Amino acid sequence: MDPTALSYPALVSALALLLYFGLGIWVGVARVKYQIMPPKIAGNNQFEQIFRAHQNTLEQLMLFLPSLWLYALFLSPVTGAIAGLVWVVGRLAYAIGYALAPEKRMYGNGISSLALLYLLGTVLWHCGQLVLGSLQ
Repeated sequence: MDPTALSYPALVSALALLLYFGLGIWVGVARVKYQIMPPKIAGNNQFEQIFRAHQNTLEQLMLFLPSLWLYALFLSPVTGAIAGLVWVVGRLAYAIGYALAPEKRMYGNGISSLALLYLLGTVLWHCGQLVLGSLQ
């Protein structure tokens, strides 16, 4: 594999981490605006929505990043990066939607979940086929 091709999933990984960093800044700004100082995480619904969007993105990153890289290594760095970019856009839509109203987070969640399921499901299928093929 051409090492240059790995720059695509690397760029998407960096964008995902930049999104997470930006959401962390948003939480910090919301802490000041709504006067919810650490270690408190409750007391204002708007703050809690922003905080949860940040925390949920962290939870999803633990699934997303390995799935992206496994897909890139075993299947296609470019296709993996495209699906990864869809995930990043979905997570951004999720965070904005959640901050506006909890029920508005579903579209972004759906987009990012489909991208993640595509990456992970395809890797599981492909690697499962490789393992089964090696047993014969």
